[in-house]
Amino acid sequence: MKKTFVIDTNVLLHDPMAVHAFNEHQVVIPMTVLEELDAIKDRRDKDVSREARIAINAIDSILANASPKQIQSGVDIPSTLDKKGSLAIFPDQLIEHTQNIPLLNNPVHHYNDDRIINVALHLQGQEDSDSVCLVTKDINMRLKAKGSGLENVEDYKKDKVVEDISLMAKGYEQYEGDFWSQVDNVETVHGGQGTVIHKLNRDYTPDAYLNMLIFDEQQFAGYVSDIDEDTIDIQHIDRDKLMLQNLWGLKPRNFEQAMAFHLIQRDEIDMMVMTGPAGSGKTLIALAYGLHATMEEKRFDKIIVARSTPPMAEDIGFLPGTEEEKMAPWLAAFEDNLEVLHGSDENSMGTIEYIKERANIQFKSLNFMRGRSFNNAYIIIDEAQGLTQFQLKSIVTRVGTNSKIVVLGNLAQIDNKYISPLTSGLTYLVEKSKDFEHAAIMHVNGVERSRLAAFAETHL
Repeated sequence: MKKTFVIDTNVLLHDPMAVHAFNEHQVVIPMTVLEELDAIKDRRDKDVSREARIAINAIDSILANASPKQIQSGVDIPSTLDKKGSLAIFPDQLIEHTQNIPLLNNPVHHYNDDRIINVALHLQGQEDSDSVCLVTKDINMRLKAKGSGLENVEDYKKDKVVEDISLMAKGYEQYEGDFWSQVDNVETVHGGQGTVIHKLNRDYTPDAYLNMLIFDEQQFAGYVSDIDEDTIDIQHIDRDKLMLQNLWGLKPRNFEQAMAFHLIQRDEIDMMVMTGPAGSGKTLIALAYGLHATMEEKRFDKIIVARSTPPMAEDIGFLPGTEEEKMAPWLAAFEDNLEVLHGSDENSMGTIEYIKERANIQFKSLNFMRGRSFNNAYIIIDEAQGLTQFQLKSIVTRVGTNSKIVVLGNLAQIDNKYISPLTSGLTYLVEKSKDFEHAAIMHVNGVERSRLAAFAETHL
């Protein structure tokens, strides 16, 4: 049955191309949403203003040549599907109270939210109640809409790539007991540089994907180096050697950190995504490898450290100082990790400044990375859990030749009110990149910061 979806402003800010996500159904945008987008497009917050402009342009590309009457009734959305959906603008300022359609009327608080909800209530009163649905990422607005009598209210689901966060790829799979006791037939091939490849039927590892690690409760550990419909190649890895790895004086404290050490050093990996709780060592591992690859291997010319900043960070642009000085409050974690790596050196602060200069470490705000291309660079994106899939895509597409990007995030620390662990751009990136041959994933569990941090992460 064809449905009518009334779209809230936050959906278009979350995914500016959301009007194309509803297949053969009708998409209705209240006039209030256009007014909010118009106000947002000129904000100083470059991320959200940019997305507002993209959403406006996406709407205009569909409606530009339509008459006012067609715009209110619905214009076909370009699609490869046989059944095309339609897009309409609803003049919600013309809605009036009737006896059969109770509307919200609060001129002081959340007035715009009320007007958008009223559009859905009005359409529900005119059509089959099961065919009208309000789509918003605002939890409180969903509660208000339901409490006002709206039968169908939903979160925006297009960017949900897993139904439960526990199902998200971790970058490894552990087997109970002895892995090889479950395998009846395997072909072992000895390759160059002492490598050992085990070829076996994929039925033994149906959920495996490229660049993941497999290990058991005994001593076996392997790296998935190749995979097709019928077979899988697992490169044997010495577990003892994994735990003896050393990056810029840093050694793994647990097996998950050791696996992260192994993956981040592989030359064929252009992007690595590390998730895990606070204190698990994600930032320290990423920074240690960056210093090693830049200063010892001379693989990269610079290290770029970036993270998203809140809208108020834009205001400091008026203050004197370099971009690094302005970003210092939001990138203090990297200073802390540099102190961990070099704090025991004599004249530690001088050493840290020397390392930053010699490794050409540059601190950037994601708000100022649009349109740039980074070549011969090692890029660390921190606190990625608060980014949308659209924002992360625009960042990853900035990576140029001979560069590597490491994306870090903790899904338990999302501070964006419109993003949940299921809809975070970090979750989307993990699931979409796990089958890419030049990407790797690792969930680094276990808090190694301190026994107090471990207690807080588990019990508080």
